[in-house]
Amino acid sequence: MTALIIFAILTVLLITGMPVSIALGLTVFTFLFSFTDIPMDSIALKLFTGIEKFEIMAIPFFILAGNFLTHGGVARRMIRFATSMVGHWYGGMGMAAVIACALFAAISGSSPATVMAVGSILIPAMVKQGYPAQFGVGSIATAGGLGILIPPSIVMVMYSVATTGMVVTGPDGETVLSASIGALFMAGVIPGLMLATMLGVTTYWRARSNNYPRMPKASWGERWQAFRQSVWGLMLIVIIMGGIYGGFFTPTEAAAVSAVYAFVIAVWVYKDIRLRDVPRVLLQSAAMSAMLLYIITNAVMFAFILTSEQIPQALSSWIVELGFGKIGFLMVVNIMLLFIGMVMEPSAIVLIMAPILYPVAVKLGVDPVHFGIMMVVNMEIGLCTPPVGLNLYVGSAISRLGLTEVSKAAMPWLLTALTFLLLVTYIPEISLWLPRMLGM
Repeated sequence: MTALIIFAILTVLLITGMPVSIALGLTVFTFLFSFTDIPMDSIALKLFTGIEKFEIMAIPFFILAGNFLTHGGVARRMIRFATSMVGHWYGGMGMAAVIACALFAAISGSSPATVMAVGSILIPAMVKQGYPAQFGVGSIATAGGLGILIPPSIVMVMYSVATTGMVVTGPDGETVLSASIGALFMAGVIPGLMLATMLGVTTYWRARSNNYPRMPKASWGERWQAFRQSVWGLMLIVIIMGGIYGGFFTPTEAAAVSAVYAFVIAVWVYKDIRLRDVPRVLLQSAAMSAMLLYIITNAVMFAFILTSEQIPQALSSWIVELGFGKIGFLMVVNIMLLFIGMVMEPSAIVLIMAPILYPVAVKLGVDPVHFGIMMVVNMEIGLCTPPVGLNLYVGSAISRLGLTEVSKAAMPWLLTALTFLLLVTYIPEISLWLPRMLGM
């Protein structure tokens, strides 16, 4: 009954069009004032302790690094490198877009930023080359979702934060620890590369079926020149991943290092940003960070209420009693997350749903890292599904096509992503092999 009251209040507030962060906070305070005797002092304390976790500091730093690189022309150089490698194939510019999205995803951590950085350059270029605008926007809007799957990923940080500190019992009665950010980052590498490959194959098939134009083959000299120009941006991938898994710094420290490195190469190496433009980039990053931290604060309070009312534990017992096995549970979760992803933003979904679903998944024997990657893939697909798919809106703004037209254009790549979701859901080793090999 308590769960129904909480979610009824939240649903009513969301239907009014209220922002998710405010709806979460009002749900908590309405429930506290009306149905509990929990003192307000504890909620005030939770507001501050909810965002003082060391891991959360990674979010503003990754946002800042991504903004420096977006404004600093790194995406343009990566696109030139990707185009020089595969531009002569069928759908070469579309395949270059997928590769560029994968590369930029590895340094930005944000899907809409990836779509904006790559799409603003490649979609006009593809139209000029003779490709339909629908082909360009469809491939880039879906490939941009790699921004939250290929590490570093802000959504993975959110999942780790949302599940940290939860004491969960596994199917054999053992205590299961939550997934670390480092393990999640490494678990996203193979799924990210696998999905990028599948999207690239879809792009090639679509282009060959429609006989879209091909670019002249670049010489090895041109490829080397393109690589040299993009190498400073590509080095950030090595610094982040190598630093974390070489034991030089934590994921949060890696985020700070990436922000400083991005500032240096944007201002003094590539010289695409002038020093007087830096305050504008800092303000944009601060605004984005404040928005996410506000969502986190309210989501932490919401998770606190759920935990204090024993709702996740009651839900897990109920699902186990219903006889849902691991396979059935994961299918239900996928369907539910896909529907929610159509109307809510990924960070909010993870912060709300992870504390509820995570204990159930662990009780049924699902690995926390595998479950995290599965949630991230669902969020990635949600970014490309109407009516609230952020990537579709960004693609629509760049291509000047209507949202309906962009949604139809993305369908072949979206079906590919759904196929990949089934694979990553029911073949855990896709996510777990690399972390296990590294002893994580």
